[in-house]
Amino acid sequence: MEQLKHECGVALVRLLQPRSYYEQKYGTQSYGLNKLYLMMEKQHNRGQEGAGIACVNMDAPTGEEYMFREKALGKDAITEVFGRVTHQWTQAQLYMGHLRYSTTGKSGLQYVHPFLRRNNWRAKNLCLCGNFNMTNIEEVFEFMKRQGQSPRIYGDSYITLELMGHRLDREAERLFQEAKGMGLEGTDITQYIDDNIQMANVLSTTMPHFDGGYVMCGLTGSGEMFAMRDPWGIRPAFWYQDEEVIVLASERPVIQTTFDLTADAIKELQPGQSLTVRKSGAVQLNQIIPSKGNNACSFERIYFSRGSDIDIYQERKRLGEQLTQPILQAIGGDIANTVFSYIPNTAEVAFHGMTDAFRRLDHSVRIEKVVWKDIKLRTFITTGTERNDLAAHVYDITYGSVRPYQDNLVVIDDSIVRGTTLRESILKILDRLHPQKIVMVSSSPQIRYPDYYGIDMSHLEELCAFHAAITLLKERGMEQVIADTYKACKEAQAKSCYCENKVRGIYAPFSAEELSRKIADMLRPEGMTTPVELVFQSIDGLHEACPDHPGDWYFTGHYPTPGGTRMVTQAFVDYIEKYETIR
Repeated sequence: MEQLKHECGVALVRLLQPRSYYEQKYGTQSYGLNKLYLMMEKQHNRGQEGAGIACVNMDAPTGEEYMFREKALGKDAITEVFGRVTHQWTQAQLYMGHLRYSTTGKSGLQYVHPFLRRNNWRAKNLCLCGNFNMTNIEEVFEFMKRQGQSPRIYGDSYITLELMGHRLDREAERLFQEAKGMGLEGTDITQYIDDNIQMANVLSTTMPHFDGGYVMCGLTGSGEMFAMRDPWGIRPAFWYQDEEVIVLASERPVIQTTFDLTADAIKELQPGQSLTVRKSGAVQLNQIIPSKGNNACSFERIYFSRGSDIDIYQERKRLGEQLTQPILQAIGGDIANTVFSYIPNTAEVAFHGMTDAFRRLDHSVRIEKVVWKDIKLRTFITTGTERNDLAAHVYDITYGSVRPYQDNLVVIDDSIVRGTTLRESILKILDRLHPQKIVMVSSSPQIRYPDYYGIDMSHLEELCAFHAAITLLKERGMEQVIADTYKACKEAQAKSCYCENKVRGIYAPFSAEELSRKIADMLRPEGMTTPVELVFQSIDGLHEACPDHPGDWYFTGHYPTPGGTRMVTQAFVDYIEKYETIR
């Protein structure tokens, strides 16, 4: 219902045969470029604020450009950047693409990946992109300063590029000394460096400095291609290799569809692991950082990744199945007088799982498409009241789909984060149907904590569950819990000890059902007459539906990295000092 922005989507293509091979077999010089385009379009769901592409032609003679990059802003950025490519791009062997959603609030072409670091030595040219959000940039920045570097920009993308670029320089210089020791001179030294760069060395001296969720991808001017996944396994990456290509993408179905493959032909990059393709085309898997456990993001399964994945489709259906009993309780078991529907479009699969489960219980369910999503309305009106009135019309309803004052209406969505769309649009228009009761169902649990690993929900005060908990504490005269939590957070900051998330204390006095009732009360539009109940997925239900993706910090507050706990601690302190008076 509420659009969450996710950072980001990546695509890599490495051709393993001479260009003539693809011309003869596929009748085109643009085989690699075409595949990159398809992989990016298939991941358009992961980023619509900007896109960028890069390539390397290892055969370009000295004096000619060999590394190219194009970037553009907007939802049509993919079309724009591919429209700019020239014949030179078809001569390349290495291709990289990126789709961006900002989770930092920063916008503009300078923030669109890939980022490029130039040098006259081919091996020292580095082009970088990624699906990442780093939580300890301040620490890395200070580390670079202690080394004597002077970074010009304070941001995780730029700092990652400069730190890795520095280590790439050191790797090239190591090989320079090695070549000199072998008696090589002039261009023979250059050739030796180009042929022997070890990106595993560069990654192993760069990435251990970072805390966060990431899939980092890159190309070098000498023809090295690489990707690495964070050691906690937070962000996803999948890859495939045959005699023609090596490819990597953020989602498995992207590779399946682009190359007409079965799911079992595609491999997942493991936590802390890198995939490198040498200039020679040799492929290496290296464990750069020991795995720190499986904390794969469950929100990928609930919302972000394409539901066409064979496993994600079944997991979303199971998320719907888990909700049948609490729904039955909410409607008093009155299936005969209940209409079931969903919020288009990401909740559709969970809806099918929910209704299938009711049928297995021998219940005949009435299904209607009650809610329709219209085209996005232009917010050219800037005053708040008028803009909210426009937002209320993003969704529409099917009139006559519910028997007034007789039918319950159950509507499932994938998540309820801020609740703004629910309050300003959905509940208002559903009330026009005059159902006996509205039961809003979320296939995900209550989102209680911000994410700091690449999802656009970084402020506690934006989360309706947090507002509900604070309100309940005040209503029940339990303000001391707020004060005690603030004190615990300040003590943690003073000691730089982030082994425990102290903010969890805010929710400790309440059951999930109590919070759900308060959220429903707070999101209820003024003047609405129909009773409303919220039903959320349980934590146990989530893990039963998605057993291989246990990362649940936005629901439980159990952040997999110290950086996440540090940032939520700071977020609570900032909230208190801005909005509350602690006695």
